[in-house]
Amino acid sequence: QVQLVESGGGLVQAGGSLRLSCAASGRTLSSFYMGWFRQAPGQEREFVADISWSLGWTTYADSVKGRFIISRDNAKNTVYLQMNSLKPEDTAVYYCTARHATTTYSYWGQGTQVTVSS
Repeated sequence: QVQLVESGGGLVQAGGSLRLSCAASGRTLSSFYMGWFRQAPGQEREFVADISWSLGWTTYADSVKGRFIISRDNAKNTVYLQMNSLKPEDTAVYYCTARHATTTYSYWGQGTQVTVSS
């Protein structure tokens, strides 16, 4: 089992920045990917970014590429999402997630609200 706890959400004006954090516990993450999804009201949950824990390979959704940066701190078992140049359409609940390299995403945090005002 992997437990995930997010923090760092809030209210920001368009063009501003926020950094989300996700602390993981419960097992070794060396064979895992960790990522972020988001869900806006009335919409399906969508992929934002992920990172391989051991090698640091990253993948981004086209909608956030060039604005968001995912990173991890192996010593702290924490993954971050630095969000820059935020837009109102980035408003959503952001969920931290984890998966073993051979499975789909199956571990989820409780979510943190990000609101971008215009």
